[in-house]
Amino acid sequence: MPALPFQRRFWRERPRLARAVLLIGTFAVAFGAGVGYASWTLVCRGSACPDPRQLDVFTPHQTSKLYAADGRFVTELGLERRTLVPLAEIPKTVQDAFVVTEDKRFYEHHGIDWIRVFGAAAHNIGAGGYAQGFSTLTMQLARNIFTTKISREKTLTRKIKEAKVAREIERLYPKNKILELYLNQIYLGNGAYGVETAAQRYFGKSVRDLNLAEAATLAGLPKAPERYNPRRFPDRAIQRRNTVIELMHHAGVIGDEDARLARAYPMRLARKEESGELAPYFVEWVRRQLEDRFGQKLYTDGLKVYTTLDVDLQSAAERNLEKQLRAIEAGKYGSFKHVTYEQYVARAASGQSDSANSPYLQGAFVVVDPRTGAVRALVGGRDFDDSKFDRATQALRQPGSTFKPVVYAAAIHSGLPTSYLLADSPLTVPQPNGTEWTPQNYDLKFEGIMPLRRALYRSRNLATIRLGMQLGEPAVISMARQLGLSTPIPPYPSIHIGSADVYPIEMVGAYTAFATLGVRATPFGITRVEDAQGRVLFEANPQRYQVLSPEEAWLMVDMMKDVVRRGTAASVWASGFHIPAGGKTGTTNDYSDVWFIGYTPDLVAGVWMGFDRPQKIMSDAQGGRLAAPAWLGFMNEVYSRRSAPPDWPRPEDIITRDIDWTTGLLRNPFCPDSAVTTEYYIPGTEPTRECDVHSPSTMPHP
Repeated sequence: MPALPFQRRFWRERPRLARAVLLIGTFAVAFGAGVGYASWTLVCRGSACPDPRQLDVFTPHQTSKLYAADGRFVTELGLERRTLVPLAEIPKTVQDAFVVTEDKRFYEHHGIDWIRVFGAAAHNIGAGGYAQGFSTLTMQLARNIFTTKISREKTLTRKIKEAKVAREIERLYPKNKILELYLNQIYLGNGAYGVETAAQRYFGKSVRDLNLAEAATLAGLPKAPERYNPRRFPDRAIQRRNTVIELMHHAGVIGDEDARLARAYPMRLARKEESGELAPYFVEWVRRQLEDRFGQKLYTDGLKVYTTLDVDLQSAAERNLEKQLRAIEAGKYGSFKHVTYEQYVARAASGQSDSANSPYLQGAFVVVDPRTGAVRALVGGRDFDDSKFDRATQALRQPGSTFKPVVYAAAIHSGLPTSYLLADSPLTVPQPNGTEWTPQNYDLKFEGIMPLRRALYRSRNLATIRLGMQLGEPAVISMARQLGLSTPIPPYPSIHIGSADVYPIEMVGAYTAFATLGVRATPFGITRVEDAQGRVLFEANPQRYQVLSPEEAWLMVDMMKDVVRRGTAASVWASGFHIPAGGKTGTTNDYSDVWFIGYTPDLVAGVWMGFDRPQKIMSDAQGGRLAAPAWLGFMNEVYSRRSAPPDWPRPEDIITRDIDWTTGLLRNPFCPDSAVTTEYYIPGTEPTRECDVHSPSTMPHP
């Protein structure tokens, strides 16, 4: 006789226990049903739940739009960046991709998918926690639109509230209306809300023009928009896209061949210029200023913001900075022992990176029109998605030798000539705390007596410190302030070689006084702001200040030309770049910061490279080797598309004298040709006596 099933044996052998189990189970089910019914009934009492009829008049806030200097659209600023499109303009392929992926029984249920509810419950019980959700499209819509009354907390109360509102939405509105609202509301990463904005940002095209693979890519994003961001993690995005394609194939909305072709389609993302993602650090810099001035209106009132950005210069700056950073990481300039950007991204993609700071080599690039101060390009880092900290406008870094022109400008302004002699020799400076400071040149060598001009283009630390101490720290600090440097500068001798922290954008702005022959322009990024009706709310008033006379500034320019022609940035001239240009390299003593700020008559551009946590980049990391090539690449690209500007005109008052540069005095007939040079002077600063070192007795015998 076959054995009885366990249940029957249990009832026959232990009837009392069986009846008790049944009673408890019945009570539990009844209690659960009672609690569920009470929760369903009471969760929305009073005004705890939103009124779904608000969807009749629901309109998202208007975003403010940013435009480049030539009128090209740059991006949107708003609480949510979205462009609304009717369902009729959203391809069936896109609709199917989202429905199949997020809610395959969307057209069958009435706001709640009970099959999915019970399936999720069983899964979560087995997992011992909340591992799987059961939100329908309608429930997601309720949560995304009514954010103030339906939280995102993973609680049963929230789910019940969400479900009840979804049921009411389904009662009031047809499926097509619900789907339209959903596809225009859903967040799809990268600051994009709705399928139209996401299509533009990722693929540079309207949602109407998306192919099957692109539609599947977007449909894969709601699950984890940042994890599957195709810009940051293309491999993950492709994997997720193919999962969506498989779901569509299994559901029968696409055929075998369409699925095969879609899986094989490469991930082709739009260039930043096409996607509304151009110049994120510039945009963020402008946004902070706009928010200070307009507050929440910036995000709700649809302002039109016209900026100084030059899209082409911005692209060139981003491209050349990244190219040079990758060349450094690849070992082109010597052994690079830090994690590279590519390694960091690969680790992040695999979930291995937990660094709160970007550990890879960073950079900043600022381009300014010296005539107005208009910022034409601004790069604050390598990856805005990874790190929104703006190294161009927010980072305080030691400028190293890029500060030296401030000292030399103070010297020229005080009446010293470019032939003034300085000593490049050992130096010990007593400190206020009783210690001694013994600075060194970057090459640990001494070149002896030299003219002021040579000390600048050779970037000699000891000669510069002596010059600054002779002028006095207050005079140097005063010149720094006039040049637009706002950060604290303590009155210590070390400031003369760039020990005081600066903002890169201010350091670049200081050089506008040289490029314009004496007039410093304050960098700015916003030219005009209009409201939605076109009324002007703000208009820029460029700030320009006379810092040096044209004669003083021209002498500075002429000396800084020598930096490029034969000094620490001679590689620029040697490369064939012979457009009129001056500049200065910069390197901190521990090789943790490298700079090059250079200018032509119509552009000032500065490059900084380093780590967020200052550390040695590599051995012999110098601004001329590491930073200058990025500047050079940028300028070559720019002037391949525009005419080279004319050289700075020499002021009429500037006079010339043939001198012996070893003495700073007028040449005499016995000065060797190797010591003779033509120097420029502001009248009254020229030497008046002849060289008293060279004589017939010093001439070499035949």
